[in-house]
Amino acid sequence: MRSCSHVLRFGVFTALLLSQLCSGIKWLTISHAPASLHVNQTQHCKLLPGLVSSQAQLCRSNLELMQTIIQAAREVKKTCQKTFADMRWNCSSIDIPADAPKYRPDLDRGTREAAFVYALSAATISHTIARACTSGDLRLCSCGPIPAEIPEPGYRWGGCADNLHYGLVMGSKFSDAPMKMKRPGSHANKLMHLHNSEVGRKALKDALVMKCKCHGVSGSCSIRTCWRGLQDLREIAMDLKTKYLSATKVVPRPVGTRKQLVPKDIDIRPVRENELVYLQSSPDFCTKNDKQGSVGTQDRQCNKTSVGSDSCDLMCCGRGYNPYTEKLVERCHCKYHWCCYVTCKKCERIVERYVCK
Repeated sequence: MRSCSHVLRFGVFTALLLSQLCSGIKWLTISHAPASLHVNQTQHCKLLPGLVSSQAQLCRSNLELMQTIIQAAREVKKTCQKTFADMRWNCSSIDIPADAPKYRPDLDRGTREAAFVYALSAATISHTIARACTSGDLRLCSCGPIPAEIPEPGYRWGGCADNLHYGLVMGSKFSDAPMKMKRPGSHANKLMHLHNSEVGRKALKDALVMKCKCHGVSGSCSIRTCWRGLQDLREIAMDLKTKYLSATKVVPRPVGTRKQLVPKDIDIRPVRENELVYLQSSPDFCTKNDKQGSVGTQDRQCNKTSVGSDSCDLMCCGRGYNPYTEKLVERCHCKYHWCCYVTCKKCERIVERYVCK
């Protein structure tokens, strides 16, 4: 197998094939699969970009699962960009064409941005599969098991729990496949990506909470039927964002006969199972730099009154900003009519926006 540095010596098809082996999250490009594509035949697996051989094999043996995985890839992209909309790095590098040879350097290098994307990807794919089991979209799985512990008086187990176990098993089998292949590449990068993917799955496990529905005369809620359900992906992403902000820089060190990742500045302790880790420092993302994967913040919208990361001072990196006005048309003066509809008028207002110079 050739290394990633040799990709450009080959034709387009071979380059694309090799590029799939150069990025463990290349499978996210299946989000570009047309909405009209329904993966119900084994030859359809060849139409999905970014899959390594073991992922393609999983596709052929679990055709029904692939539609859910395509949905997960779309969710990763959408959730990542929403979660980082107020930051200089806004996850724009995750949205690349399916025929691009590789991701931008901010995701190809072992940065904290890559750490977040791997963690979010692992959590999302397992979350989506677990929810698909519950909704009946997958025939291979059903509701999660009823907990063994006895509920408190007034509570009873019922409903349909999210099948987290099945989601974790199938999700990890698919998303970790590229990092477990025997191929050239940085062993430290593989360790980093596998660790951060596990951090994402741990955040998902921690997001399994008890949800209940009330029963009783006139809404008295004398009995509650409860089940274990996952929090929304947005909440899990925010938890991972907090871990991103406090991520630990690590270095590979020999431990016995193997190499392990240890904190760079405090290597007297092992890496914790719930902390994101990264190998290379990130750029400040203020200005465009293709070599480092920075698209810059020019023309990004900022918040003049904020003191957070979306403030015009921080977002624009001290370059200043330009104001512009925008006309908004909104529903207003709404009235409820018995029975049973609402009528509204349309109101216009002018708002002032700001973009970075």
